[in-house]
Amino acid sequence: MKSNPVCETIYTGRAARLRGLNFWRRGSAALPVSAATLLLVGFGAKAENTNVLSEAEIQGHQLAQQLCGGRPLGDSTNTGVLKIRNAKGERSGIPVKCEVIVTATNWQSRYKAKFGANATDVTTLVVTHCDTKPNQYLLFENEKTAPLGPINIHVGMGLSGNRTMIPFAGSDFWLADLGLEFFHWPEQKILKKEFRRNCSCMVLESTNPDPTTNGYSRVDAWIDEDSGGIVMANAYDARGKLLKEFYPKDVKKVKGQWQLQSMEIDNVQTDSRTRLELDLKGP
Repeated sequence: MKSNPVCETIYTGRAARLRGLNFWRRGSAALPVSAATLLLVGFGAKAENTNVLSEAEIQGHQLAQQLCGGRPLGDSTNTGVLKIRNAKGERSGIPVKCEVIVTATNWQSRYKAKFGANATDVTTLVVTHCDTKPNQYLLFENEKTAPLGPINIHVGMGLSGNRTMIPFAGSDFWLADLGLEFFHWPEQKILKKEFRRNCSCMVLESTNPDPTTNGYSRVDAWIDEDSGGIVMANAYDARGKLLKEFYPKDVKKVKGQWQLQSMEIDNVQTDSRTRLELDLKGP
């Protein structure tokens, strides 16, 4: 069967090795790295208490572990623009820098957005991914200069769980989106298999065990069976109403590998939209 470049380049570890972005991806420089230990602990506790897990839940946990189980091959940097259309229809563009930093014990994804009249204020998000711990989020807001080199972890605001469901730099991308926090939730289930965007997909339902009024209660993600990439995803609010739709858009072949060049998140309740466009360096 002929490969579909869209399916193979949307947040995949095996196929694309997307560099400079960690959100909505798999393995390598694709999906956020391993919460396998966390997922296994949650899985084991549920199995011990109820001794009953459906086949759909077992497969869902296995897929979530795979999606969270890789790490980037090395450091990388990409620049781009967050193109925002707010609820009033007003448009703005915010320069953004996306970095991946790999160490012996963990890896970080860093997002720096410049804003303000002269683009001198900077919001920085640092997501640290570890095999043995949940994701760690540090948010540096309204800085006059971007942190350079090692991040001083003592000056950032630490966030976790539902507190990560806040906008990054005023965009429709939440911190939880950039860290793929929903794949770390303890409830994962395969709903069905279906064909979407020219890809044969498994639909993975991730359920928030303690949803808040303004956060996600669940996220449904369409995962390409061949490449493991996310083809699309829908997020729902605490009432179970559709809140956001995510679509990867354009792809580009760089140094022999397909890479994601742009992606979009639509808030269907506010009619706002954010498109992230990356300046990928060609050969």
